[in-house]
Amino acid sequence: MTASSLAKETEKAALLQDYVLNLSAALGASILHLLETIGRLSIFVSQSLMHIFLPPFFPRLTRRQVIDIGYYSLPVVGMTALFTGMVLALQSYTGFTRFNAESAIAGVVVLSVTRELSPVLAGLMVAGRVGASMAAEIGTMRVTEQIDALSTL
Repeated sequence: MTASSLAKETEKAALLQDYVLNLSAALGASILHLLETIGRLSIFVSQSLMHIFLPPFFPRLTRRQVIDIGYYSLPVVGMTALFTGMVLALQSYTGFTRFNAESAIAGVVVLSVTRELSPVLAGLMVAGRVGASMAAEIGTMRVTEQIDALSTL
């Protein structure tokens, strides 16, 4: 083996070693970042669960939120279920008339709406209504600089 070929082999080995070290460093940094994120999330969840059971309790505010989120969403959910049931009945009627099974439409609509569609539609409507309400409230707080005041504390 000549000196130049030995130098090339040494250079290749050094490049391979650098590549492996850089790859290991990048992989290690990613794993450490993942573990750090999981740790922060665990601390956040544990503190949140701990503060659920520690005083002070605000039953009046909790009751108010339950009313705002649940009770005031009933009209929206009811109208959605009503119109969905009407459309389903209309679509079922066109298909069931071919087989002279118009008497089964009511049962099919009731079962399909109550078992399948209602939970999904109720969840979507409540999430949309409440999410828009909370976003509007946060937007109002931003405009009146209440969030800036809280962040300075």
